[in-house]
Amino acid sequence: MNKYISFERPDGTSSFGRLDGETVHDLGAPGGDAWIRDALAAGLAALPVTGRFARAAVKPLPVVPNPEKILCVGLNYATHVAETGREQKDHPAIFTRWADSLIADGEPLVRPPESVRFDYEGELAVIIGKGGRRIAPEDAWNHVAGYAPFNDGSVRDWQRHNIQFTPGKTWPGTGGFGPAMVISADVADLASQRVQTRVNGEVVQDQPVSDMIWDIPTVIAYCSTFTELKPGDVIATGTPGGVGDKRKPPLYLKAGDTVEVSIGVIGTLSNPVVDES
Repeated sequence: MNKYISFERPDGTSSFGRLDGETVHDLGAPGGDAWIRDALAAGLAALPVTGRFARAAVKPLPVVPNPEKILCVGLNYATHVAETGREQKDHPAIFTRWADSLIADGEPLVRPPESVRFDYEGELAVIIGKGGRRIAPEDAWNHVAGYAPFNDGSVRDWQRHNIQFTPGKTWPGTGGFGPAMVISADVADLASQRVQTRVNGEVVQDQPVSDMIWDIPTVIAYCSTFTELKPGDVIATGTPGGVGDKRKPPLYLKAGDTVEVSIGVIGTLSNPVVDES
């Protein structure tokens, strides 16, 4: 299975590479920054190996540390629509995140002091490999480079301030993204992969990707109509039911918790929770 990660080398420079067990095959320029979105545009298969590192010797970064766009699908599982009490609409609900909200596998999710309602949202992230506008649904799979687990950590207090999601969705240190991108060709049965979230080992979300209301080709076609998708852009495809905010009693994240998002063969993202210092 081909897995790609972004990472910081021991000398402090940033790069990306192919993960082979406990070895990282560096695919970036020696000694300089090289981001996976540029590699996707160039074609991963054509890139030479410029070095090798033990996995333990490098610092993980978010799968795509600097995506030009992070588009998030809200209310994309019927169970989540039902628990929120909202009506299902005729089109996908799309909101955005900023790149500086992203953290890598193993890094802490940061609960800001302005919130007492910090929540988890396990999701499947789709990484765009080939850009385009007005992509037809039947062509959409050709534009997908791969997949990774995503945690759309949500500051519910601020999300509920008004009808706009954005104020609660893009706080620094709240978007877990990793550990690696698994290329799409290696996930033979994406629909059957289950989006599972665990808080301190307890399963709190568990649904197959096939339960999405708006499937991935539909979402890509919709988003590429109003914006040009670029290599390295990220689409977080929505969370299943079971979010902490709608549990009785609510289950909000606090310092000392650990949140894991597992998606079958795609992998597991794990992040501790800390309070912002």
